[in-house]
Amino acid sequence: MIHNAGARHLYVHLPFCVHRCGYCDFVTVVGREAQHGAYVDALLSELARESGSLAGAVDTVFIGGGTPTFTDPDALRRVLAALPSAAEVTVEANPETVTEELAVLLREGGVNRISLGAQTFAPRLLDVLERVAGPDDVRRAVHTLRDAFFDNISLDLIYGIPGQEPSDLDTDLAEALALAPEHLSLYELEAKPGTRFTHAWGDELVRQSEAMEGYFERVVETLTDAGYRWYETANFCLSGDQAAGRDLRAHHNLGYWQGRDYLGVGIGAVSTLGEQRRRNGASIGRYINALGGSAGGKEPPRELEQLDPLTKAQERLMLGLRLDEPLALGGLEHAIDRGGLERMVAGGLAVVHTECDAGDEQSLSLTNRGRFLGGGVTAELLA
Repeated sequence: MIHNAGARHLYVHLPFCVHRCGYCDFVTVVGREAQHGAYVDALLSELARESGSLAGAVDTVFIGGGTPTFTDPDALRRVLAALPSAAEVTVEANPETVTEELAVLLREGGVNRISLGAQTFAPRLLDVLERVAGPDDVRRAVHTLRDAFFDNISLDLIYGIPGQEPSDLDTDLAEALALAPEHLSLYELEAKPGTRFTHAWGDELVRQSEAMEGYFERVVETLTDAGYRWYETANFCLSGDQAAGRDLRAHHNLGYWQGRDYLGVGIGAVSTLGEQRRRNGASIGRYINALGGSAGGKEPPRELEQLDPLTKAQERLMLGLRLDEPLALGGLEHAIDRGGLERMVAGGLAVVHTECDAGDEQSLSLTNRGRFLGGGVTAELLA
């Protein structure tokens, strides 16, 4: 049974892409233009079925993919029209799909934040990643969105790309900063074992893995020096005077990192509602048949997982420590290895805070060095 007061975060998955990049492990569907409309019919059917899982007021909506902006414009417009209103509505976009017409469609559809997949500004590295857009496409997309009055743009970049050198990363950061995005996400390249990407670049991926820590420190130093807040392991936003009083963190993702309930609709989408997590199946055919086909109106194929208190507490700890704010430890004590905590504190990797005004309540944060080591420190802390 789901004990749920209503999720305030909604994720919508539009899986269509013009091409599947070799390193990608998201649930995507290449082309299939003829199915865009039928998929959206099914998606809206699922959203209607699950509307009772949402709170009366939704805080954030995130439309991800795939490449949501590759979706047929009429189908995309129908999705936007069906969404609940929210303070933050984000759409992922690939630069080559951004046109004046698309920017207007998104703006009129209530979107107020764009996450743009730049990945790198080096043409030879874009070829390695099998990306369609070039550096000029990224610049043009940002200018087009600005002309449509978007004032909350996030750029995604990847480092650790086969063939990348520190100078390439420096150039990427400089190019990104020149576009003055409100938010930046910098991710280590993760290539799943057994994929064609790892077969093609195996030895070079090993070399890049050895350089990751240096890249990471370079990213943090450059972006914080430029006035961005390192608020989550891989995420940065303008702060202080440059933010003009706005909290420019990615509030949808904050919902995940802070352990809140969220509803996901579409193939491959995940929901966490109370003590239950579920993941929709990845087959677009089965999804359409269940929700929009001749037997329409049925629950889509999905896996269910019951979340016990220890699992939820461990996840709260792992995700919460990615943030730059102390994590309150009330209710999480059983998830913490006390010996590991003492070692991390003694090693200068973690700090325990005691709030005297709050009845000696304790909170935990990682030091900057602890944040650089990230997952290894968190593993030591988990019971």
